[in-house]
Amino acid sequence: MSTARVRMAPSPTGYFHVGSARTALFNWLFARQRGGTFVLRIEDTDALRNRAEHTEGIERAMQWLGLDWDEGPYFQSERGALYEAAIEQLLDQDLVYACDCTPDLVAQRNKAVGRPPGYDGFCRDRHLGPGPGRLLRFRTPATGTTSWKDIIRGEVVYENASIEDFSVRKSNGQPLFILANVVDDGDMAITHVVRGEDHVPNTPKHLLLWEALGLGPPPVFAHLPLLVNESRQKLSKRRDKVALEDYRDEGYLPEAMVNYLALLGWSPGGDREVLSRQEMIDEFRLEDVKSSPAFFDQQKLSSVNAAYLRSLSPGELAERAGQWLNTRWAPLAPLVQERARTLAEIYGMVDFLYLPDVKIDQADWVKVRRQQPAFAALLEAAEAGFAGCEWDATGIRDATLAAGATVGVSALGKAQAPVRLAVTGRTVGPPLFESLALLGRRRTIVRLAAARDRAVREDQAQGPQGR
Repeated sequence: MSTARVRMAPSPTGYFHVGSARTALFNWLFARQRGGTFVLRIEDTDALRNRAEHTEGIERAMQWLGLDWDEGPYFQSERGALYEAAIEQLLDQDLVYACDCTPDLVAQRNKAVGRPPGYDGFCRDRHLGPGPGRLLRFRTPATGTTSWKDIIRGEVVYENASIEDFSVRKSNGQPLFILANVVDDGDMAITHVVRGEDHVPNTPKHLLLWEALGLGPPPVFAHLPLLVNESRQKLSKRRDKVALEDYRDEGYLPEAMVNYLALLGWSPGGDREVLSRQEMIDEFRLEDVKSSPAFFDQQKLSSVNAAYLRSLSPGELAERAGQWLNTRWAPLAPLVQERARTLAEIYGMVDFLYLPDVKIDQADWVKVRRQQPAFAALLEAAEAGFAGCEWDATGIRDATLAAGATVGVSALGKAQAPVRLAVTGRTVGPPLFESLALLGRRRTIVRLAAARDRAVREDQAQGPQGR
């Protein structure tokens, strides 16, 4: 069995998706099984969308799952010289050309003559040199095929004529994902690329670039099945709960999550569902992964998690529960200590940190709605402000003040009352801005949106006279 070098290459543009966690796990299992190397590479070439907190979130999520990496993290933002050298090589070989046409113009031209959308025959022959406002496209061969034997999907063949002249460098000089990916895989001697099936269309481009750059034998590819919801639709962050951090914060055990993720597309055989980590390492086989979509069943995950909880001794359970609670609310301890009379009251003040959905006190809801006629508008303004503010107590406070000002509420106390109610479910509690900083930007905005939607529905049902 040959030694493998695999990589996990997430982009720090959002929260760590459960699909990314499954991909990381399968790479990790493959490497550990073969005594290989698991590389963590952060694909941060998209400077406009990258966030430092998302990079930290990736590392924390993988550490929580126990997926230790052997090399890295490497950052593409620090490897620009390698990409520039590859571009120069492609230019010297006339394998790329400059293009100053808009994508819409290219598509219109090619539609008229039946060419692939991205093939730019006009710019191919203009002999433009690289320069500001000009991207670089790869000269995809007009004939022949590009194929590979996928460990999971078998033989996959693409007609070269169906592949567009894809971009390798943006008009601002920034390397694109496909170029950076290929250069890094070659430089890091990656032997197996294990990733989601949404990358299948990128693979022929990957292989064409690999050959053009003379990188030797290409890696072996394995494209994992999509994760879908109960409606058999691809998991979406807009519709489904997909952030790994949410499951961690709700108290799922990392070993249970790892166990469940391993079962998404693969099974050990028989009726077994609860496996130790060593059993997974010993028995996992990429070639046994199914190509059909895998259903991410939250009820099944809960069942697996319950089995792990039941396996703990009473002492272990108490310790694990205590660790979970303390790591979430500890920063608020100095702020609630003087307000609480019992430990139960402390939990009552901070339970909004743990609950997946906030339960709003009905009496408080009626009271605040009556006191603040612009309730829904204020929450909408807060959503917008919170999306871009610095996520600390000061930044949140300033954004709340600004949201109040947009609806004519200048007093901070009056501006923050609807926000507190929407996010914590009540009108009293620990200092609001420190609490929201701890809760997190995404969960805060989701709760604001839910309360705003509820208020709008009520207003519409009551009509102008009711309001």
